Amino acid sequence: MLDLKLEKDEGDIMKKEGVKVLAKNRKARHDYHIIETIEAGIVLKGTEVKSIRQGKLNIKDSYATIDNEEVYINNMHISPYEQGNIFNVDPLRKRKLLLHKREIRKLKQALMEKGLTLIPLSVYLKNGKVKVELATARGKKLYDKREDIAKKEAERRMRQHASPKYM
Repeated sequence: MLDLKLEKDEGDIMKKEGVKVLAKNRKARHDYHIIETIEAGIVLKGTEVKSIRQGKLNIKDSYATIDNEEVYINNMHISPYEQGNIFNVDPLRKRKLLLHKREIRKLKQALMEKGLTLIPLSVYLKNGKVKVELATARGKKLYDKREDIAKKEAERRMRQHASPKYM
């Protein structure tokens, strides 16, 4: 599948590919070392799609698991669609992700390594279909987070001092 490398200029990339980002898990890049990313489709009910198109979803505490050679996303909150009445489903239900068999095997092999987990980085619309960007990731220690914050602060100061204002 497609490996999306999202950097600082991701807005330009997303616009070129006809992709509309609906939700991002910003906390994931802070709490985890991202090892590999993969794009997956997601099985949804009709009212869930309408709610997602309105941007009413939260992937902050969600994670993915592999059960019986199938990948599921857990704790992804999709608010009930307001006009959905009886067709609305449980907002936190388990949702199946669509991946090829070889991709699932590859993910399963990677997750056997100690300390790795599957987390969603973003949910977006691509050609009218809802997609999830999954990442195999390893949790960061507190000192790793502090190092990252210090690096970002230093880069920000360098950019600030290099701007025409300071010259």
